[in-house]
Amino acid sequence: MSSYRIGRPFCKQVFELQRHINDISLARIVKCGYREPVLQRRSIGTRALITGASSGVGAEFARQLAAAGLDLVLVARNAARLEAFADELRSAHDVEVEVLPADLLTKAGVKAAEARVGASVGRIDVLVNNAGFGLARDFDRNSVDDELELLTMLVEVPLRLTHAALAHMLPAGSGTIINIASVAGFTPRGTYSAAKAWLLTFSRWANVAYRRRGVRITAIAPGFVRTEFHQRLATDAHAAVAADEVARPTQLERAVPDFMWLAAPDVVRAALIDTMRGRAVSIPSLRYKLIVALARLTPDALAERVARVGR
Repeated sequence: MSSYRIGRPFCKQVFELQRHINDISLARIVKCGYREPVLQRRSIGTRALITGASSGVGAEFARQLAAAGLDLVLVARNAARLEAFADELRSAHDVEVEVLPADLLTKAGVKAAEARVGASVGRIDVLVNNAGFGLARDFDRNSVDDELELLTMLVEVPLRLTHAALAHMLPAGSGTIINIASVAGFTPRGTYSAAKAWLLTFSRWANVAYRRRGVRITAIAPGFVRTEFHQRLATDAHAAVAADEVARPTQLERAVPDFMWLAAPDVVRAALIDTMRGRAVSIPSLRYKLIVALARLTPDALAERVARVGR
């Protein structure tokens, strides 16, 4: 059986190739109009529920959906942070913002979120499954319980909330579900990648199955986004860190080339455009589309090595 020796020079060449296409990537697309509002007022619905909503990509979805006139239900663990963010959105956009503090790793937390998603009063038209976390260490160094909690958050929680949303979206003949996956779902990289691969496949199937019945389902697969996700991942080598906590800066931003980082506002704009177009999978930026294409063609050993520096 062949073996592959993967070294830093090769990985650097891959990144340099990505640099060469940088001038036609997301930064250029932004200049051509991605910074314009992508949603007409309430064109996607009247109320959205977002998990992991107090920071990062989840918070940016909240800002852009509120700017489009949608009322919001924000779900995260940090109640004080949720309330402060809700006040900011109310003042900026004159929308109703409900906060639902919940730990989605607990039965009580996920049940509360399910109940709100499925409620007939204050119907949810848009569900954004964004809550998540990563584990700082390799699979064999984590406890089984930590790995199972990761699966719960990344697989069971979006499955439950999607099921609850479809219960009223399908009879109404309308609705939108956005699942935050990752380019890691296209590479062999442990439980996190496997869970994101499941979410990508699940979303592709669901979009085909339910789009003709009026419900759009899109998986968003970003790469490196300037949020707290990677900062949180490095704060504790022994524990998972929840998606709505603040953490100290890390060395990751210095290790990854600048052109590999995407801005959360641009990622969300691209995601909303693809969602409105009915696409099952959205990969923001051409540079990450190239990475995904290469990942599908390269040996697993190479793909895994490159994935070690990606989300």
